Amino acid sequence: MGVPAAALCLAAALALGCARPLTHRKPDAPGGGHPHGAEPLGNDTDLSQLCGDKGGFDAAALTENGTMLFFRGTEVWETSPRGPLPHGHPLAASWLELEGPVDAALRIHRREHPEEHQSLYLFQGEQVWAYAGGQLRPGFPRRIGDEFPGVPGGLDAAVECHPEECGGETILFFKGDKVFSFDLASRMTKQHTWPWLGPCDAALRWLERYYCLQGTQFQRFDPVTGEVPPGYPRDLRDYFIACPGRGHGHGNASWGDAGDRCSRLPFQAVISDDTGRIYAFRGGLLFRLDSWRDGWHAWPQGHSWPGLQGDVDAAFAWDGRTYLIQGSQVSIYLSGQGHRQVEGYPKALQDELGVPVADAAFTCPGSAELYVIAGNRMRRVDLTQTPRHAGELLQLPHDGVDGAMCTADGIFLFRGDSYYQYRSVDELLGVRQPAPPKSIAVDLFHCPQ
Repeated sequence: MGVPAAALCLAAALALGCARPLTHRKPDAPGGGHPHGAEPLGNDTDLSQLCGDKGGFDAAALTENGTMLFFRGTEVWETSPRGPLPHGHPLAASWLELEGPVDAALRIHRREHPEEHQSLYLFQGEQVWAYAGGQLRPGFPRRIGDEFPGVPGGLDAAVECHPEECGGETILFFKGDKVFSFDLASRMTKQHTWPWLGPCDAALRWLERYYCLQGTQFQRFDPVTGEVPPGYPRDLRDYFIACPGRGHGHGNASWGDAGDRCSRLPFQAVISDDTGRIYAFRGGLLFRLDSWRDGWHAWPQGHSWPGLQGDVDAAFAWDGRTYLIQGSQVSIYLSGQGHRQVEGYPKALQDELGVPVADAAFTCPGSAELYVIAGNRMRRVDLTQTPRHAGELLQLPHDGVDGAMCTADGIFLFRGDSYYQYRSVDELLGVRQPAPPKSIAVDLFHCPQ
């Protein structure tokens, strides 16, 4: 916990739609350039072509500002910072020196190595281009084998693997059924074969998870073993592409305002867990708030919390566990790499926490004291007690709240399209009037006023 308030980028808008039809196979030779300053693409005809059965991407990556890039042929599509709809343009409009299709792409995040940090690497044939701040770095393009010894040319996909997931700073390169694991520190390459994963057209790391894109489908995989969890492959058009009438529970395009980061719909629950990850729940969607580098995107909540269906009324974290309250019941998930539901749950909220209902709940960093809000009252629960009992009713300066969380920066109460910040529980209980309201969309989403 303890994420600065400035880092709260309320993520909404999972929309990765594009323009013209996608080809599954990568072109064999680079194509021609396009005029600069092309208008964004994304009309109904383009979207219907994209959502056909012959979709696929050549490469995928995230930029240093969290924009998600998808490459196909001589064009690239990105999520628009102006709203939920994506837009596309020729490669040459962003990278003047590069023409034709991209075989693979990745972004390197190495703060200790400023010459590489936040560089975007684009691979084509036997060469690699490296861009920093939109400018081609000196000495590039280079042979792939010179920049990454032991890695062949003609790649299919590439993705950076972070130390917390791979045990070291690593890049995974895919070519056919072979995987080349390149250690950035030792500059050594190891070769693997992961037959259960299969060839990847593109690869992507998003929110500490790794995805292999294959035509219109994708698989999630373990970046160390290549193992694929049950439930895959899945269709790109249900998760990464905003296709009308598709999506998890007909989501994506039909999510409407619930999936629009700039909408003023309220969030039903907000949580900051023990690792500092911040999530918000709205209409069956999950929004990751703390990782701006992973872009502003929504995701079906069941993807991160398996088996979780319906609206979440309140949520909090304690002792490596996430508590998700729905009506009169509470489910508990073990936190960590992914979330696993504790056996025997959900259970009655009254039996587990000693309260009958909750509109919002929060714990502060390093504390076992839970605060449960219902209406304009709040009660304290000592989580170390067994059984647990709620304390006396405490009056709040609010008529009600939709969600709440506590970080090192204080307590945040969410109501409608606004949030209210307090330095401590004592300040929250000591004031008679609410703190000045702040706009969720403007302050936390960077949306136009």
